[in-house]
Amino acid sequence: MTERRKAATQLDIARAAAELFAERGPDGTTAEEIAGRADVALRTFYRYFRSKQDAVAPLLAGGAAEWRAHLAGLDPAAGVPTALEQSIAEALTAADDRAAEALEWTRGLLRAAQDDPALRAVWYRVNQESEEQLVPVLARLAPGGADDLDVRLTAAAATDAVRLALETWAATDAPAEGPGSPADLAVRCLRELTGGLRLLAAGRGDG
Repeated sequence: MTERRKAATQLDIARAAAELFAERGPDGTTAEEIAGRADVALRTFYRYFRSKQDAVAPLLAGGAAEWRAHLAGLDPAAGVPTALEQSIAEALTAADDRAAEALEWTRGLLRAAQDDPALRAVWYRVNQESEEQLVPVLARLAPGGADDLDVRLTAAAATDAVRLALETWAATDAPAEGPGSPADLAVRCLRELTGGLRLLAAGRGDG
């Protein structure tokens, strides 16, 4: 199988798991049922995932990957603060049906994670991996001579801003756009969490 086909199979399994979790909850769902919904053999399921909760990781990680890709493509001349806000707002805005569906998947999974420690652990792992992958992206956007610790702190703050925004939004019935939306909350969190960071202060021209 090609890498693209493997990724597509993983995403099919992830969507099947998310559907079943929404219908029955993680406790009421088995790996066999997820494999059946995804139309794959159980051995195929376990080739890719260690557990039923782990199966939703590609769905949760997809948005972060798109965010990093968008951020990486921005002009460094814009400055790190502007680039981060722009990329986060775009990544969390439901610009089309696919994006709106992805946000609703995330909302459902985060609600289910409240009562499922294993699912919550997958969410935290996805965020940790995203933070680590964000560091080199920010390092390329940062001005020359930026301190490595400042870059890592910024990556941590930006990742937490998105995580907290999604968790806060998922606990409500707020719409995917406008006040209280993921994009609105994430930009607010980003500004609060990064107010004292030197890398972003320099980008804002504050010193």
